[in-house]
Amino acid sequence: MNANAWLRGAVALGMLCAAQAAWAQGARYPEKPVRVAVGYAPGGLPDTVARVVSQKISERWGQQVFVENRPGANSSIAAEYVANAAPDGYTLLVTDNSTHAINPYLFRKLGYDPKNLAPVALVARAPLYLAAHSSFPANTFSEAVALLKSSPGKYSYGSSGIGSTHHLCMEFLKAALGLDMVHVPYKGTGQSVPAVVSGQVPLVWSAYPSLAPHAKDGKIKLLAVNSLKRSSSAPNLPAVAENLPGFDFAPTVGFFAPLATPRAIVLRIAAEANEAIKAPDVIARLAALDVQPVGGTPEEYAASLQADGERYARAVKLSGATAD
Repeated sequence: MNANAWLRGAVALGMLCAAQAAWAQGARYPEKPVRVAVGYAPGGLPDTVARVVSQKISERWGQQVFVENRPGANSSIAAEYVANAAPDGYTLLVTDNSTHAINPYLFRKLGYDPKNLAPVALVARAPLYLAAHSSFPANTFSEAVALLKSSPGKYSYGSSGIGSTHHLCMEFLKAALGLDMVHVPYKGTGQSVPAVVSGQVPLVWSAYPSLAPHAKDGKIKLLAVNSLKRSSSAPNLPAVAENLPGFDFAPTVGFFAPLATPRAIVLRIAAEANEAIKAPDVIARLAALDVQPVGGTPEEYAASLQADGERYARAVKLSGATAD
């Protein structure tokens, strides 16, 4: 055997051994508890989705999968933590699309590189609803647009903070429809929703569970949803996309892993997450919160994040927002 043939054989053998080792590693995984970091405080959409899905995965694996909240800086703190964790599948991130689609355009300097977080699986999507105080002089989305256009600078809207999906969604809407409104940022929906209920601001975007009780009591009225299609929770409400084709700012939530995590482990996690959101009890729990299971491959999630990034980059530019 000549030297070149020997070298080619050695390389092929090495590749085969590496592939077998990766497969074996994926087959054994997980051999110990798995930590899931969430970039927000308990009770929000990413935290709720993380706990519901992680619990089901834990049941399927027979291994503990526990959620650890690391809130701050639009999920940047948790993202930095996971990006620097050992790439072995035992430290994961569950967050919305802020880490990849918003923060790179909002912060001049990030503590993490989005490229160091590998998309694993998009598991859920939940629309936001445009809510108005009961005294707001419009009762439909079309009426609201006409009123705002005829009264530039007169009305304000609340959001859960500068650079939040709630903020950027409205800024994109303002630019698309030529609206002039004043932004009033709050520290989370725990402040912005009470603000619209009490009449401190006339309008706000928020999730259905936080708005529905107040709408039922007649304290606020719901005008539209920010997803591509109408929500099954409120099918009579129009989607903004019916007037603005392609308008889609519904938050998404998914799993990420450190970049160098073995492919076999990434695929194992993705498969388990996809199976978890098909479970009837998980579907029921999410539906009660107006959260829609999604699922898909790591590649499909990466493509979704890229599309989100293009949309949010424009929204950040239109808003002039910066978090630094």
